[in-house]
Amino acid sequence: MTSTTKGSELSLAIVVSLFNEDITTALLEGAVARLTEFGVPEGNIKVVDVPGAVEIPLTAKLLAKSKKYQAVICLGSVVRGETSHYDYVCSQVSDGCQQVMLEQELPIIFGVLTTENEEQAWDRLGGKHGHKGREAADVALHMIEVMRELR
Repeated sequence: MTSTTKGSELSLAIVVSLFNEDITTALLEGAVARLTEFGVPEGNIKVVDVPGAVEIPLTAKLLAKSKKYQAVICLGSVVRGETSHYDYVCSQVSDGCQQVMLEQELPIIFGVLTTENEEQAWDRLGGKHGHKGREAADVALHMIEVMRELR
């Protein structure tokens, strides 16, 4: 975020899946902590819980259409199981988020972990692969700046 943007002027929404809740709670905590580090008041961060990852795109679309937020961060965790269900869920949520972003011309940040197992998810929550919740917040703030420059 540049010096021209003050965090206190921003309003962001976060859609978080309740499925694999221990993982998604850690993603959410990281994202909110990072946003507040940049001066975004917690009161300017709208958090919406959804049952699972498949419900994220619709919720992101409704939040985007409200025109209240400069970005929507989507957080979830899909861990591969024994069936092909994983592939369908991952495809639906990633395609859905991209579609919302392009239709609404608003940053829709894809912070959904798609891992082979829970260990890989935890490695992405402060482990050897960084903290993806914090990174999603960084991407949102960067994209808000990009959008302001281009408009």
